[in-house]
Amino acid sequence: MGKRIILASASPRRRELMKLICPDYECITSDCDESFSEKLTPENVVKELSRRKAGAVAYNVKDDAVVIGADTIVSLDGKILGKPASGHEALSMLRRLSGRMHRVYTGLTFYVVESGKCTLLENYYVVSDVHFDELGDEEIEEYIASGEPMDKAGAYGIQGLGAKFVRSIDGDYFNVVGLPVNSVYKTLKRNGVL
Repeated sequence: MGKRIILASASPRRRELMKLICPDYECITSDCDESFSEKLTPENVVKELSRRKAGAVAYNVKDDAVVIGADTIVSLDGKILGKPASGHEALSMLRRLSGRMHRVYTGLTFYVVESGKCTLLENYYVVSDVHFDELGDEEIEEYIASGEPMDKAGAYGIQGLGAKFVRSIDGDYFNVVGLPVNSVYKTLKRNGVL
C-alpha cells in the first residue's frame, strides 16, 4: 500500500511500542469524547473508544493513510477501573486487585483513507489476564507515593514499578502496557500496509 501510518494516541507508552512495528509512523493526537455508558461491556467500551479516537483523526486526514486508534482498560469482576482521581482512589483500586486476577482489554481500530474517502478496516479487542500477588497496605502506599499509579488505568503500570506486583500474565504483555504489538503488526500485514 505504501500509505502513511498514523497512530491516534497521546500515550508515550503506545508511541514507544509502535516504533517496534513501524519506526517511521506518524502520531496525531485525537481529541474525542471518551465518556461511555456504564451498561456497555468492557469489550464494547474499548472497541467504541478506539473507534472514536481513530475516526477523529482519520476523518481529518487529507492524504492516503492508515489510522490506528487504541484504548486500554482494566476490568475486575466485569467493572471497569479507570485512572484514579486521587491517592485514596488508587489505594482502593490496588486493594481490590490484591491477590486477584483481572483483565486488561485493548480495543483497536484501523481506518484507511484513500482518495479522500475514509473506510473502517478493522475494529476488535485483545484481552490479557493479569494475576496480582497479595499486597499489603504499606507497599501499596509506598507505590502510590511514587506517583506512578495516578495516570494509569487500574492504578498501576506493568512496565514500571507496578511490575513487582504481577505474579503472572495469560496473554500479550504488550497489551497490558497499552498496545498489543503482535496483533497490530499482523493486522497491518494482513491488509497489505506493511
